[in-house]
Amino acid sequence: MADTIYDLYAATRKLFKAAGISMPDLEARELVAAATGADKSRTADWGHRYIDEPTRARAEGLCRRRLDGEPLAYLLGEWDFYGLTFQVTPDVLIPRPDTERLCELAIGRAAQVVNPRVLDLCAGSGCIGLSLAHEVEDARVVLLDVSDAALSVERENARRLGVDRRAIVMKGDALQAPVPALGRFHILTCNPPYVTGDEMAALDRSVAAFEPHLALYGGADGLDFYRAIAKNGWLNLLLPGGQAYFECGDRQYPAVAAILEDTNRGRVHVEEDTFGVQRIVVLELWDE
Repeated sequence: MADTIYDLYAATRKLFKAAGISMPDLEARELVAAATGADKSRTADWGHRYIDEPTRARAEGLCRRRLDGEPLAYLLGEWDFYGLTFQVTPDVLIPRPDTERLCELAIGRAAQVVNPRVLDLCAGSGCIGLSLAHEVEDARVVLLDVSDAALSVERENARRLGVDRRAIVMKGDALQAPVPALGRFHILTCNPPYVTGDEMAALDRSVAAFEPHLALYGGADGLDFYRAIAKNGWLNLLLPGGQAYFECGDRQYPAVAAILEDTNRGRVHVEEDTFGVQRIVVLELWDE
């Protein structure tokens, strides 16, 4: 007898559970829905829908890749962040829920400003800047990244979210000085590479083998990008009273805060991320 979508789901879940995947039910449901085109919110119907051999082969291929350690987000080609769905490819980091708190803080600030201009530096998939543009209807956002492939993902995500008329995607290197043509901004957001040399050597295979090292490695101590941003004039792009929001590693916030304090530009404080870990460093510029 031909298998149903539910049979395929049950077999995939069993394999994932045996492999120690942390959420086998969720991951099996997502993967099978993607492979079969089924509605993942209507799993009650799956027992009545049969699959053909090409569909089975497609699902089994995705299953093998997941068991080999490839992240589910790359298999699906998309991932949710801040209640929105973003395209993701192996050219960009997978958006993580830890970062949603930084996004929330920046959105809250932008909502207090008329026609805010926002710079999302090291933008990757664009999840921070584009979420802000989606939530704050009068915001204008510039997304900068050094990777041409990441810029393509950002453009597609801006189009998907319907904010492409208010989002400018540009190539730029946070390790170099900014070009004056960028103008001035009310808000700067930045989730730069901050993984240290020692941490790179110890990364889980699902990260080390599949996510882009260009977006991970922040130098021997993980602080290269914070130093360059402070030294090379990126903070000069902020208007008086502007705010900058930086994500960092869970033990890096004292060093990142010290780098920003040494600029003598404003007040620095640290916020907790979504899971209560102090890793969001905020610089509030003084009003002139």
